[in-house]
Amino acid sequence: MKCSITGRKTSFGHNVSFSKRRTNRRWIPNVQYHRIYIPEEGRWVRLKISARALRTIEKKGLMKTLRDEGLTLKDVM
Repeated sequence: MKCSITGRKTSFGHNVSFSKRRTNRRWIPNVQYHRIYIPEEGRWVRLKISARALRTIEKKGLMKTLRDEGLTLKDVM
């Protein structure tokens, strides 16, 4: 599970109980497949993106978000 745009992926750590006993756990990012329309090219693309990236895309647009991250459309597809 990795976001195509932000690069967020599963992180690992410990659950720590009251007695300080540590057990392994993981935090999974909210990554989903989403179809996004690109008006510049007049087509739809299907990307695996996190909820945070989706909010950024809705605010700025896909091409501007990619430009700000230093990516191209070919990099994320």
